[in-house]
Amino acid sequence: MLVSKLVKENLELDSQSYKDLSPKMKEAVSDVFKLVEKSTGDIIKRFEGACEKVSQHYNINVIELNDYFDKEVIEQLGEK
Repeated sequence: MLVSKLVKENLELDSQSYKDLSPKMKEAVSDVFKLVEKSTGDIIKRFEGACEKVSQHYNINVIELNDYFDKEVIEQLGEK
């Protein structure tokens, strides 16, 4: 399964974490997944690299972007 399909399915769930994002952050999240899907190699390195590139492009803090992904994973796992 492609990462974008998995993400698209999850984002269509209208998660609270995603709803709470600004429009700029929603675009950044979308771009992270696009970059991860386009690149090859280790998934962790692809994801981290995509977060770095996107945070620079949108002039947002990479920690803020990573915090969103942490919240999303916790929410999807039903931890909170």
